[in-house]
This record gives sequence, structure tokens and C-alpha cells, in this order.
Amino acid sequence: MSFQAYLDAVETKTGLTPRQIVDLAAERGFGSDTKAAPILEWLKSEYDLGRGHGMAIVHVITKGPQISSKHVGTDGVHRDAVDVLWLDGKDSNPHGA
Repeated sequence: MSFQAYLDAVETKTGLTPRQIVDLAAERGFGSDTKAAPILEWLKSEYDLGRGHGMAIVHVITKGPQISSKHVGTDGVHRDAVDVLWLDGKDSNPHGA
């Protein structure tokens, strides 16, 4: 599953875009210096997200939407179309999942 597919699945499950979740995380004081554990605990308790989906959100909270380009353009299951994740809703993503 690609990073973007994880984020799209989170949106389906929670009804919130990744950007909305990032904004909620910032309101709780989570940011680039936050360890994964407290964010994962919050995501599990608030949205019932498992570790895989939670780690995709942890990435955008702590590192932003940029991902490594090593999977872009590959044919593996973890490939993404571009190296910047779309945070503003899966239905408006110009690159698809």
C-alpha cells in the first residue's frame, strides 16, 4: 500500500482529510519534535487507527507531506505517483491514489 493510499484510507475511516488531522494534531501540541508513540496513542483512542495508518499520519505530522522519491515511478506495491503527499482530500487529488 502506498503512503497516499494509507492517507486516503484514513480519510475514509475518519471522515477527515489528512490536513484536518494534521491541524487537530497541532492543536494538541504535536509537531515535528513529537515522538510517534503519543501521536499513535491519540490516533488509536480518538479514531481507532492501527499502527500502519497511524504511522502515515505520524509522517505528515512530524515531517510534512514530502516523501522519499525512491518509490515514485516504481512498480512495487508501495509506489506513489509523486513525492509530495496530497493532504486535501482524496476526491480532489489530481494524481489519484
